Amino acid sequence: MPADLEEKTDRYGRMLADALEEATVAVPPETPLGDAAVEIEEMAVSYLEDGRHFREHGDPVNALASFSYGYGWLDAGVRMGLFEVPEGTHLFTTE
Repeated sequence: MPADLEEKTDRYGRMLADALEEATVAVPPETPLGDAAVEIEEMAVSYLEDGRHFREHGDPVNALASFSYGYGWLDAGVRMGLFEVPEGTHLFTTE
């Protein structure tokens, strides 16, 4: 059964927005790692905004791609230890 593009796009948009709310910077802001965390967060937010723009203009394919890229940036930051996330969250693979 093929994936439902509309449902998947909406789900990934919600997932990225929720992930941005849950992730908090875990490194000192005045360090190079702090700079990296800020840049990663900015990229994730930008991709979320781009995805919403594409979604509003009837382009779910590019919206899904944007949401996925943004989530990938944030997930990489979590895995590198730049961000903390609540225990038991279903949004990140932390182990």
